[in-house]
Amino acid sequence: MAALGGAVRTVVGRKLRPSKSVMSITPTAVNHIKDMLKGQDAAAIKIGTLRKGCNGMSYTMSYAKEKAKFDEEVVVDDARVYIDSKALMSIIGSEMDYVDEKLSSGFVFNNPNVKHMCACGESFTV
Repeated sequence: MAALGGAVRTVVGRKLRPSKSVMSITPTAVNHIKDMLKGQDAAAIKIGTLRKGCNGMSYTMSYAKEKAKFDEEVVVDDARVYIDSKALMSIIGSEMDYVDEKLSSGFVFNNPNVKHMCACGESFTV
């Protein structure tokens, strides 16, 4: 499936509450995911990581028709997200949010596993 466009950033330093799910999703992100999936030939948004950027890793997002064998699935209020099995250890415990600011908007991952992050916030190291 094709990759999704837009900014995906990492935020460090925010305290998160433990959840039973692999990743939590804020209500704002849930609404945006549901809007994105309307009219698409996809069952979910798939999140992964790639080795790129000045700090080593970057998030990827794409539409997915079905869950791969070892992917984790997070469902909140009918918003379905698959997490690529290769990215799971760097994403586990994160919170997925959607922010709409004056100059940009996009998904933001509040990830407690991040050790270092580039100045623009688009790549990270765990």
